[in-house]
Amino acid sequence: MSTATETAPEPAKPAKSAKPAKAKSAKSKRNAHAAPPLASGKRPPRAFERRYNHWGLAGALLFFSLSLAPSLMPRGGVAQGLVSGITAVIGYGLACAAVALWHYLHGPVPHGTARRWILRIVGAALGVWLGVAVWMFVGWQNDTREIFGLEPLSPTVWPVIILVGLLVGWLLLAMGRGFRTLFRKAANLVSRWLPRRLAVTLSSILTLLIIWGLLSGAVIDAFFGAANAIFSTRDSGDKPLVVETTSRLHSGGPGSLVKWDELGRQGRDFISRTPLAEDINEVSGGGALEPIRVYVGLKSADDVQGRADLLLAELKRTGAFDRKAIIIGSTTGTGWLDPNAVDPVDFMYNGDNAIAGVQYSYLPSWISLFADQEIVQETSQTVFSTIHDYWVTLPEDDRPQLFLFGLSLGSFGAESVLTNVNVLNAPVDGGLLTGPPFFNPLHTMLTDNREPGTPEWNPTYGDGRTVRFTAQDDLLDRNTGTWGPTTRLAYLQHGSDGVVWFSPSLLYRSPDWLKEGERAPDVSDEMTWYPVVTMWQVAMDLAGAGGAPSGFGHEYAVHDYTAAWAGVLNIPGWTDAQTEAVAAKVQADHDAFDAAIEEG
Repeated sequence: MSTATETAPEPAKPAKSAKPAKAKSAKSKRNAHAAPPLASGKRPPRAFERRYNHWGLAGALLFFSLSLAPSLMPRGGVAQGLVSGITAVIGYGLACAAVALWHYLHGPVPHGTARRWILRIVGAALGVWLGVAVWMFVGWQNDTREIFGLEPLSPTVWPVIILVGLLVGWLLLAMGRGFRTLFRKAANLVSRWLPRRLAVTLSSILTLLIIWGLLSGAVIDAFFGAANAIFSTRDSGDKPLVVETTSRLHSGGPGSLVKWDELGRQGRDFISRTPLAEDINEVSGGGALEPIRVYVGLKSADDVQGRADLLLAELKRTGAFDRKAIIIGSTTGTGWLDPNAVDPVDFMYNGDNAIAGVQYSYLPSWISLFADQEIVQETSQTVFSTIHDYWVTLPEDDRPQLFLFGLSLGSFGAESVLTNVNVLNAPVDGGLLTGPPFFNPLHTMLTDNREPGTPEWNPTYGDGRTVRFTAQDDLLDRNTGTWGPTTRLAYLQHGSDGVVWFSPSLLYRSPDWLKEGERAPDVSDEMTWYPVVTMWQVAMDLAGAGGAPSGFGHEYAVHDYTAAWAGVLNIPGWTDAQTEAVAAKVQADHDAFDAAIEEG
């Protein structure tokens, strides 16, 4: 957005013949120290007026060209138009701000022929740059799309990019001009009592604080409140093919302390999709137990502790503490536990396990990622402490193994559990944290303090004794030292996942994961860091990461989960062949399930 002056002031015109001086009023004397209103020279353009600053247009053209460069995610016409439109306005605003600052500092300004030639040369250079970027764009995108296994993009996408880009840029520039008008009016008002420059400074700061307060307070709270109200009604509906359970080993079934209709949309789906013992036997060869799945919805109790107590009661009721393992899942915003992640565990333990989860929000991940950080930590810590406090009272040689799982914001909650003092006194057996958001403190610490020579997207920390990292290919065994033996933690993350790799520092610094020779296999060799532009591109990649094909972005595949769990669970005698068999069976079941949904 542009809040800077878009037109350079004109030189002062020669004064006309002097007129007889008039006596100054008292008010004139009080304001004699104040400079005239900010709008000296040409009147600044109104919000939708078709008048533009030449240097602003140059900045917009430069940033538009840079926005066409590839980033983590492939982009179609609408997405690219959105990115380019926003980026171009950022370039326009920065250029206008630079010009305004230059005039403020009384820097030399070319006039006449010199100014025209400078504009021509800059325009020609930017035109060539834009031409190259336009020519290369489709090829860049198709390189990324090939990595993702997507169909190639056609040059016919350009009309969509231009239309969307122009519309977005036009609207944002109008908003920017509106804010500038607000700043100017505030400055003109305050300058009645204060010197002009002091008035401009103080009024700008005050106006910014007011706008920020409205956006971060009333506006954001209203948005989150409205979103919560909207998605809470959706929580009462069901996903396709959900069938009410009849098993006593499931929450919501006969004898359960949790009512079926209180499990929430994601909870009912989680219970309904529990693998059958006969399906597990197809892989194990026989002897499978019916897996235990317990879940507590947001409506099941009035507060977090009440839901945690209810989950523990469900684990006790179903006999979960007599099984080989319990996996405590920290859900995503809506309460989702990814079937790609949890189903393989039931097969790997031949059904002799329990998986538990608690809902803490109605909001989808793209909202809850920023709105629910505190509640996911509170829920994860309370649920874990409640279960862990009971678990440690059981005989050490006669209690189930205890594992943690978290995807996306769920991994943020799981990390908060790992810093719990109770974990230090009686450690969990392991945990799998997938797609950790960029603000996860433990993940950031481990990555920043990785061993020299290891890439940021797949680092080694402490020789892999406690925590290891993996991606599309099973990379857990690349550390040759001992893993565990007490606790095994693993991070599963894609190099193309913007949720993981976004950072405000992209504004001014190239990340290590873009260094030559240190890129993940799913990141284009053509991706280049540019100040400001790359940060905005990766921010858009973050927003769209959940729409990537399975195995890329924020979509984690069955096989990758199964291989990661094989390392974390460390089941005695487990083989790579069993990992492949489980992954193939679970994937086939999921494909059949999706096909049934499509058939209606």
